[in-house]
Amino acid sequence: MPQLRVVADLAELTGFYATPPSGVRANMIFSADGAAAFAGRAGPLSDPLDQALLRELRRFADVVLVGAGTARAEQYGPVRLREPGARGIPPIAVVSGTGALPDSLFADPAQRHILVTTERAVEQYRLAPDERRDVLVAGSDTVDVGAAVTELRRRGLNHILCEGGPTLLDEITAADLLDELCVTISPTLAGIQAVGHGGAALQTPRSMVLDHVLTHADYLYVKYSRPPVIASPPTVR
Repeated sequence: MPQLRVVADLAELTGFYATPPSGVRANMIFSADGAAAFAGRAGPLSDPLDQALLRELRRFADVVLVGAGTARAEQYGPVRLREPGARGIPPIAVVSGTGALPDSLFADPAQRHILVTTERAVEQYRLAPDERRDVLVAGSDTVDVGAAVTELRRRGLNHILCEGGPTLLDEITAADLLDELCVTISPTLAGIQAVGHGGAALQTPRSMVLDHVLTHADYLYVKYSRPPVIASPPTVR
């Protein structure tokens, strides 16, 4: 069982996240009483080190996956890295049933992002690739996150960082696609905060392995990963 470890700064904290899984890594923050947002945003729960970690995790990703509601609420902008990682600057893939993305996302014309949407939305809203965005169609009437992840990986974007929100995380979890979960627990109380609609669920809880428990300024940084698959011994005849 990993022991609680105090980290001194961003460099030490980032070292515990430098090897991402091939697949989906999610990064979320929750208040001490379990809320994923305050007044509709995760920002009020965070602090400068947690915000810096969010940016650092992007260095290890091929693509950042986020729901449109979160992108709009948090006013997502271009990816800004302290220094580019080995994979360069990742595009942001936004899951939207309407194609309504914040203009702030496109503030840097050098960055071309990805709209993940449905066949119906493409037809209804006349969505097409342009110089600002690519369009990835995953599903007919609702976005199929499994198909979206498969297509991202087919394009060589194997290290996927999901930044939420809770509804998208629910869907990824329900599809059994989550390989690693990075959780920041904020030393705050948020009360009841209605975020997302949920609805998707596994038939039984998925067990994860605790990799580390770190702390800085009363925040907890916890990482869980999917346990390795242990092959069954061959049947002796």
